Amino acid sequence: MNGTTALVTAISAFAGCAAATPVLRRLALRWGLTDRPGGHKSHRRPTPYLGGIAIMLCTVVPPAALAGAAGQRIAGILVGAVAMALLGLIDDVAPLPPPTRLAVQALAAGVAVTSGVVAPVTGAWPDAPITLLWIVVVTNSFNLLDNMDGALGAVTVVSTALLAAAAFVSGRPEIGLLLAALSPAALGFLLYNWAPARIFMGDAGSLFIGFVLASSAALIITGTGTGTAVAGLLLPTFVATVDTGIVLLSRRRAGRPLLQGGSDHLSHRLHRLGLGKRLTALALAALAAAAGLVDLAMTLGWIAPAAAAIGGVAAACVAVVLPQRVPVYPPARPRTSIPVRG
Repeated sequence: MNGTTALVTAISAFAGCAAATPVLRRLALRWGLTDRPGGHKSHRRPTPYLGGIAIMLCTVVPPAALAGAAGQRIAGILVGAVAMALLGLIDDVAPLPPPTRLAVQALAAGVAVTSGVVAPVTGAWPDAPITLLWIVVVTNSFNLLDNMDGALGAVTVVSTALLAAAAFVSGRPEIGLLLAALSPAALGFLLYNWAPARIFMGDAGSLFIGFVLASSAALIITGTGTGTAVAGLLLPTFVATVDTGIVLLSRRRAGRPLLQGGSDHLSHRLHRLGLGKRLTALALAALAAAAGLVDLAMTLGWIAPAAAAIGGVAAACVAVVLPQRVPVYPPARPRTSIPVRG
């Protein structure tokens, strides 16, 4: 596998997704597959959401056509990722109960883990269940990150491009080729998802992206040490992981349901600080780029794994705590006592 194959893959993925997205948009409108405004959603008119299928097809097909079978581990990731996309599509059409979603996600992650995708966090048997849990959690974190026009698309373009570079540097060209397709595919979709969005990727896209990124990060660090494992898992998924941490901490402090949707994500907080939707997406992409560059520097040997791990965890803690200062919930109404006449 050479640079020409990666370049052809990237161009094919971008061109294919840029061409397929408007076609799927028209089909979604014809079939009534739209995300309607209401509740905590910020869009004002029904928006079609088949963009994730375009991303999935244009990520999977070019590498498979150009490189063929790439080994058991890559096959496990692809099977799990396609299952995630189909799960998301079904959930987009008819929302599924959370236990059903989690069960399918665990099975898909189990396929990747049993194929050999295991992050060496402890160096012992707990690594397999830890990896499975991490893949499921991060997959759902990316699903939650898809809450504003262009946000997840911009983060995906940057994160997957840098992780692809890390994959090629670390001698894993097969996973690098898959990521080299996902980044330009996301860019092709972003042409239509940039604010104001004309199409959404839906759960089919966000679950697919989260699964591919989480599994790819775990595969790249398979066989390394603990420091590399911690940094290699956290840094490529930094924005989604931090966003989930912000939401969980904020809702716990406010006494709100942890799993209920809301406008309390990092993107919403940046928007409240005065950033428009486009600037918010760029800010999230810049944060993803910073974390991805540290991961790439570690892969190149420019930064010690322990330093990258400690720095990444510390930065994540700061990034979770600081946004708590931005108010996102309505002030609680004071309780008044009504005197009762005896």
